[in-house]
Amino acid sequence: MSTGLSGMRAAWSAMEAHASNIANVETPGYRRVVASDVAQAGGGVDTRVARAASPGAAPADDLVGMLAAKDSFAANLSVFKRGDEALGSLLDAVG
Repeated sequence: MSTGLSGMRAAWSAMEAHASNIANVETPGYRRVVASDVAQAGGGVDTRVARAASPGAAPADDLVGMLAAKDSFAANLSVFKRGDEALGSLLDAVG
């Protein structure tokens, strides 16, 4: 379940980064926020968020990124739910 949860957190961070970029597409001098995933040693994923080195907008990339983050969140939510169901079944069998 923790792997699914970390995936949902990573997807949420990516969604926030892309949303910030879209919201600031007309802001002069705005440097895009870039989110990148980093694998955790014990499983799961962390997200690193940093500013781009130079100003510039990429709204098409951010819209595609938002769609990918939405799909990633949904997939990880499914993993989390299946883990919860499996844990519930195990507790029912034991208890």
